[in-house]
Amino acid sequence: MNPLSAVYGAIIGARNRRYESGALKTRRLQAPVISIGNLSVGGSGKTPFLIALGELLKQRGIEFDVLSRGYGRATSGVMLVDPGGSPREFGDEPLLIARKLKVPVIVGEDRYAAGQLAEQKSGPRMHLLDDGFQHRGLARDFDIVMVSPQDVRDSLLPVGRLREPLSSLMRADAVVLTNDASCEGLLLAPYLVWRVRRDIVAPVELKGRCFAFCGIARPANFFEQLRAGGATVAGTRSFSDHHPYTEPDVRKLLALHRRHGAEAFVTTEKDAINLRSHAAALAPLYVIPLRVQLQQAESGVTAMLARIAARNRRPA
Repeated sequence: MNPLSAVYGAIIGARNRRYESGALKTRRLQAPVISIGNLSVGGSGKTPFLIALGELLKQRGIEFDVLSRGYGRATSGVMLVDPGGSPREFGDEPLLIARKLKVPVIVGEDRYAAGQLAEQKSGPRMHLLDDGFQHRGLARDFDIVMVSPQDVRDSLLPVGRLREPLSSLMRADAVVLTNDASCEGLLLAPYLVWRVRRDIVAPVELKGRCFAFCGIARPANFFEQLRAGGATVAGTRSFSDHHPYTEPDVRKLLALHRRHGAEAFVTTEKDAINLRSHAAALAPLYVIPLRVQLQQAESGVTAMLARIAARNRRPA
């Protein structure tokens, strides 16, 4: 292991041991908390999975809200997300979640305080904790961790992208293996293993050559999935994750569009939020949703809810 990664791993290990020994305390909300997290820095599909899980809960009539840090926002403190607001106020992913699920989304650096606000406004209801695996200050009733094929081969920060070693999966309740990731060789003690596929289906209206761009953690995956989904990609341009688009960016994209002889632009739902009013200048622009297919979804959700109920069963 690289010496820098070894130092980072020692720091993370010491922090985790302090939580496990009780030296660092966790705080518990009134309602159950389901955490959706990962081991790496971005790009594992947490947001699409959270939305898919939220839809499954809605189908069962289960009320819930979402607690998020609100990464990338210019504001601070605990705030209820206005779906009509801007990514500068709330962050792009919380906005996307609020618009897709139409449930309360609360952002805050302190997720316990965010949960308290949620319970004050709406009463105790189930909480989905976005990107919560490392946020151990908030007690959770079920820990879901996304694992991508890249994670299995990756190294700890700062050399690689892993925020924790693969052995940390031992404290997960469920592991979600994305796009043919394998659990072979991993130390797992999960209650549940899910498999999901993330793919893209190009809309039938998208004909001819398109120019694809995005500002996400793993842009190559988006471009590859676009081609696999049937799009004719003339050229691509990637930006940093959560990139806030500006007029110079739009001019650059228009120039690249002309240079590659493209007939349309294609981007992600998250990028459409970050484009804001600039989207009109890129017409025709196709915003492509990422499709998440969760294997054995109904039985998996049933098992998860049973586990949460058992953990919250208290003697009268």
